[in-house]
Amino acid sequence: MSRPRIVIVGAGFAGYRAARALSRLTRGRAHVTLLNPTDYFLYLPLLPQVAAGVLEPRRVTVSLSDTLPNVRLVLGEADRVDLDERTLHYTGPEGEEGTLVYDRLVLAAGSVNKLLPIPGVAEHAHGFRGLPEALYLRDHVTRQVELAAAADDPKTCAARCTFVVVGAGYTGTEVAAHGQMFTDAQVRRHPLRRGMRPRWMLLDVAERVLPEMDPKLSATADRVLRQRGVDVRMGTSVKEATHDGVLLTDGEFVDTRTLVWCVGVRPDPLVESLGLPMERGRLLVDPHLQVPGRPEVFSCGDVAAVPDLEKPGAYTPMTAQHAWRQGRVAAENVAASLGLGGTRKPYRHRDLGFVVDLGGAKAAANPLGVTLSGVPAGAVTRGYHLAAMPGNRVRVAADWLLDAVLPRQAVQLGLVRSWSVPLDTSSPEVARVPGGPGPRQETSARSGPGAAIEADARDGGSGAGSKGVPAGDEPAKGRPGSGPAAVLRRTESETAKGRPDDGAAGGSAGSGSAVLRRTESETAKGRPSEGATGDGPGGDPVGTRLGDEPHQGQPGGAPHQGQPGDEPHQRQPGGEPARNQPGGEPAKNQPGGEPAKNQPGGEPAKNQPGGEPAKNQPGGEPAKNQPGGEPGRKQTGEESAAPQSGASAQGGSSPQPPAEQPPPAGPGASPGPVKRTDAPDDSAKGDS
Repeated sequence: MSRPRIVIVGAGFAGYRAARALSRLTRGRAHVTLLNPTDYFLYLPLLPQVAAGVLEPRRVTVSLSDTLPNVRLVLGEADRVDLDERTLHYTGPEGEEGTLVYDRLVLAAGSVNKLLPIPGVAEHAHGFRGLPEALYLRDHVTRQVELAAAADDPKTCAARCTFVVVGAGYTGTEVAAHGQMFTDAQVRRHPLRRGMRPRWMLLDVAERVLPEMDPKLSATADRVLRQRGVDVRMGTSVKEATHDGVLLTDGEFVDTRTLVWCVGVRPDPLVESLGLPMERGRLLVDPHLQVPGRPEVFSCGDVAAVPDLEKPGAYTPMTAQHAWRQGRVAAENVAASLGLGGTRKPYRHRDLGFVVDLGGAKAAANPLGVTLSGVPAGAVTRGYHLAAMPGNRVRVAADWLLDAVLPRQAVQLGLVRSWSVPLDTSSPEVARVPGGPGPRQETSARSGPGAAIEADARDGGSGAGSKGVPAGDEPAKGRPGSGPAAVLRRTESETAKGRPDDGAAGGSAGSGSAVLRRTESETAKGRPSEGATGDGPGGDPVGTRLGDEPHQGQPGGAPHQGQPGDEPHQRQPGGEPARNQPGGEPAKNQPGGEPAKNQPGGEPAKNQPGGEPAKNQPGGEPAKNQPGGEPGRKQTGEESAAPQSGASAQGGSSPQPPAEQPPPAGPGASPGPVKRTDAPDDSAKGDS
C-alpha cells in the first residue's frame, strides 16, 4: 500500500508548525512535502531588531532541513492548484516549473504587504514583511544619516534625517521605536548640523497607537515613543508620496527620503485563484480547518478565515499566535483524516496576552492579562521570544548581550538594493534579482498581490487612510503594475554561471509578456539573447527612489567589468562581432555591457537623427554625418562584395548611401541602420 502524500504550502508560523507536527505524527507513514520560496522559517517578531542592527539576519531564521526530519523541502512558489486533479503547480527559484500531487493539501501561504490606492506609495515606499526588506531598511537608514552628516544644505540634511513610518500597529510601532534609537546612536558618531537630530514620524488613521491591543499597552507604547522623540500623529496618514517627500492628509508636506509601509497585510493572492468561498480575501474553513466541500484541503494561518469559537460570528485575527496554534491543529486533523492516529478537533484558543519590544530595556506587555511596563516588561518580552523561537536561542541571547555592552556596527553592506524589494510583490520574503524568474503576479495597487479590497479602501484599513484619493488613480508607468508580468526563464547552465537574462521587451517586468530563453551554446559563448530589447530584466522601477543610487552591474546601473558580454570572444564566426549584436559588446544599462547612446542598437552619428549604426550591422559602417555611410568590412564572416558605385571595402571614393531599411520585424530580427524620424532622447543617457 502506497503512503499518502501530504503537501504543505508555506513555511511561516502556520506552515512550519504543521510540518513539524506532521513529521512527528506520521513517523514516516506518509510523504510530507513542504513548498516554500526560502529554506528557512523566519521569526517575524524580531525583524525590527534586524533592521536596527541589534540582531544579525541569520539569528531570526531557522533552517527547515535541519529542524524538520522526514519532511521533503521543495523550493518554489505555488502558482495554481487544480482541485479536481489534486495537483499543485509551482515555479522554482531559477524559473523551473514543477508539479506536486497530493492526497491532503495544507494551505498556509501567509500574507503580503497591503496596499491602498494612494498615489506614489507603490513607487516610493517599502514594506516590512521579509528579511530582504529589513536588510534594505538598515542599509538605507545608515546611508541617509551618513549623507546628512556630509550635506552642506540644511534642508537636504533635514530631509535625509526624516523617516516616516505609516501604520501604528505591532510592526510599525516597533520599527519606529528601534529606528529612533538606531539613528540617535549613529548621530553620536556622525554629528549633524547644530540643532539637528534624526526625526522619526509614526502615522496612523486610528485614534491611538496599537489600536488592536489593550488600551493600557497602547498608552505605555505611546509614552515611550514620545519620550524617545518619535513624532506620533494619530488620525493622520499619507495622501500622496513623491520622491522628495510625502503629503499628509492634514495638508502638510514632509520632506523625506524614507517611507516605511506598515499598514497591515493581505492574505497571499494564491487563495483567490481557487474559486472557493472567501471572507475578506481569506479562505473560509470550518472549525476543523477544512475547506467546506473539499475534505482533502485544509487551511490555516493568515490565508484562512477560521471561526472564532470564543466569539461566535467572528473570525480569528491574523496574528502569529493564532497561526502557530492553528498549524498544530491542522496537522493533527490531517493525520486523523488519513487514519494515522488521533481524532479531529476544532480550533479553540485562549488569549495569552501580547508583548511589544520598544528597544533597550523598554517594552509593553500583558502576559495572562497582567499589564507590565519598563524593565519587567522588557524581561518578559525577551523571555517570551526566546521560548517561542524554534531555534537559535543561544545566538539571539548572545547578540542581545553584546548589544548591551558594545556599540552597534552601523555599516552599509549593500546586499539589497531598493529595486530588489518592491512594495507590491507576492513574495516579500524573496529579493528580486537580475535575470531571475518573474514574480507570480505583480500589477497595480488596486489589483496586485497586496491590493486592498473595497472595504479596506473605504474604511482605511489598519494604518493608512484613503482620504482625498481620486477614484481613478493609475499605477505609475514602468512599475510592476502597468502591464502583465514578463515570464523569464534561464537554463541551468546560465544560472550556474550567474548570468542575468538580457531583458524583456518593454524594459520592465510589467511591460510585456515576453518569454526569454537562451541555448546552451549561446550561454557558453557569452552571447546575449537575440532581439531582446529594453533596459534589462525587470527594469529598474525604483533604482533612484528615496535617494538610492542604482548598484553597478544591476539593471539601471553601470555593469561590473567582466560580466558576460563585456568583452566578446575574439575570432567569432564572421570576424569581430558587431557592438550591440548577439556576440558583441552589449549596451550600457543592459545586463552585461555598454549601451549605444540614444539608440536601441548602436551609437548615433554626430548631428544626425539616424545616427552611426554599430559596426558590422547589415548595411555596414556609415560615414560620419551621413545616413548611409561606408559599408562594413566584413559581412557574416566573409569578405564583402565588390565595391559598389566606386566605394571600396577598405576606403576609397565617397560611398553611396544604402537604401533606408525598415525597422526589425520582431525580437528575432537583427537591428540595421534605421533613419530616425524622432529627435534623440537625452533621457537614455542615464537615470532620470
